[in-house]
Amino acid sequence: MENRLRTNVKQGIIVGLTTSLLLACSSTSELDENIKNINLPTTWQQSNEKLPVEDNWLYQLDSPQVHQLVKSALASNHQLSIQAYDVEIQKQQLIISGSSLWPSLDLSLRSGRNKNNNNDSYANSSSVNLNLTYELDLWGKLSAADQQANLTFMAEQSRFEQSKQQLAVNVVTTWFAVVEAEKLLSLYESRVNNSQQNLDIIESGYNSGLGEALDVYLTRNELNNELTRVSEQKSTKKQLVRQLERLVGDYPAGKLRVDADLPLLTSDIPLGLPSELISRKPELIASWYQLLAKDAGLAYAHKQRFPSLSLTASLGDSGTDIDDLLSGSSLAWSLLGNISAPLFNAGRLAANEEKARLSLKQNEQQYLDHLYSAFTDVENAITQEKSLKHSYQSMLAAQENAKVAATLSFEQYQSGLVNYTTVLDAQTRSFDAQTTLIKIKNRLIANRIQLHLALGGDFTVSEKTVTTTYTKAK
Repeated sequence: MENRLRTNVKQGIIVGLTTSLLLACSSTSELDENIKNINLPTTWQQSNEKLPVEDNWLYQLDSPQVHQLVKSALASNHQLSIQAYDVEIQKQQLIISGSSLWPSLDLSLRSGRNKNNNNDSYANSSSVNLNLTYELDLWGKLSAADQQANLTFMAEQSRFEQSKQQLAVNVVTTWFAVVEAEKLLSLYESRVNNSQQNLDIIESGYNSGLGEALDVYLTRNELNNELTRVSEQKSTKKQLVRQLERLVGDYPAGKLRVDADLPLLTSDIPLGLPSELISRKPELIASWYQLLAKDAGLAYAHKQRFPSLSLTASLGDSGTDIDDLLSGSSLAWSLLGNISAPLFNAGRLAANEEKARLSLKQNEQQYLDHLYSAFTDVENAITQEKSLKHSYQSMLAAQENAKVAATLSFEQYQSGLVNYTTVLDAQTRSFDAQTTLIKIKNRLIANRIQLHLALGGDFTVSEKTVTTTYTKAK
C-alpha cells in the first residue's frame, strides 16, 4: 500500500511538472508587436501620385546591348555565383534541420576473434543490430529549430534576389559610365583639335609680326593641357571597360565595344505607395525573414532548458559465425524510453537564451534601420532627380551662351579688341559647360536606375528584347 502511494505521488509530481512546462512553452515569441504594426507614410514627401511601380525597368532603356550584358552578368558574375552557392548551402542546412523531426535508423555489423589465454583457445563472435532512435518533440524545440532554418533559407533567397537586382544596376550604370567616358573623350579630342588650330593661327600671326610671344606660349600650354586630359580620359575609359568586363564575367578579354548614346530622361516614373515597399523590395523581405528566424532561434534556446524524451528500438542477433546471423533462433529486440533534463550547467543554457533574446532585439533595430533607410533612399533619389533636371536646363542655356561667347572672343582677338587670356577664359567656359552637360545626363540616368532599385522594381528582361549584340573585336 505504501509503495503504491509513493508511486502515485511520483506520477502526480511528473504530471504536474509536465503540465507547467507545457504552459511555459505555449508562447515563446518575443517579437515586438510594434514591429508588426509600423505606422507607415501614405505617400512620398515629394509626390502624391499613387500609380504602382513598373517592373521590367531595364526594357525601358531600349538597349539590346545592355540587355545582353545584364544577361551575361547573371550567368557569369563570380560574386553572384558565390551567393548562389550560399543559397544552396542553406538549402542543405534546411534538410539537415528537418531530419531531426524524423526517426533515425542505423545498421551495425560486428565480427571479431578473441583468444583465451587460460586454455590457449580461440573464439569467434559476430553480431548484427538494427537501431531505431526517435526524439519526441514535446515542447516544439525541434520544430523551432526547423522553423529557424526555413526562415533563414527564405532570407538567403531574398538576399540573392536583391543581389541580382544590384548586379543589374551595377552593369547598367557602369555601361553608361563607359558611354560617358567615350563622349568625354570625343569632346576632349575635339578640344585638342581646336587648340591646335588656335596655335597654328597664333603662330602664323606671330611669325608675321602681328602677335605676341605670350599668346604663343599660352596657346601651347593650353594644347599640352588638352593632350594630358585626353591621355587621362583614355585611361579612365579602359578602367571602366575592365570594370564592366569583371561584372559580366568576361575579364580579361579587353575586347568589349560600347556603341551607344546618353539618353535624356525627362519623364517621371510611377513611385507607388511607401507601404508597398515592404513587400516588394527583396532586401526588406530578407531583413524581415531574418528577424523571424531570430525569434524562432530564441524559442529554440528557451526550449533547450526543458527535458528531452527519446525512444530507442533495437533488433539484433549474435553468434559465433556471420553465416549464423539472422537465423531466427537468437533474434533479440528491445524498446527503451529515455528522458533527460538539464540540472546544472553553470548558467550556460540561461546565457544562451539571453544571448538569443538580445540578438532578436538587435535584429529588430536592424530591421527598422533597413526599413527607414529604404524610405530615405527613395526620397533622396526623387529629390536628386528634380535637382538634376533643373541643373540640366540651366546648364543647357549656359552652354549655348558659352559657345557664342567663345566664338565672339576669338573674332575680337583677331581684330585686336581683346587679349588672348579673354579667349582662353571664354573657351574654357564653353568646354566646361559641354563637359558638365554630358556628366549631368549620365547622373540623371544613374539616379533613375538607383530609384528603380530603391523602389524594388524588377529589372527582368523580356526575351523578345534580348538579342545577341554583345560585340567583341575579332
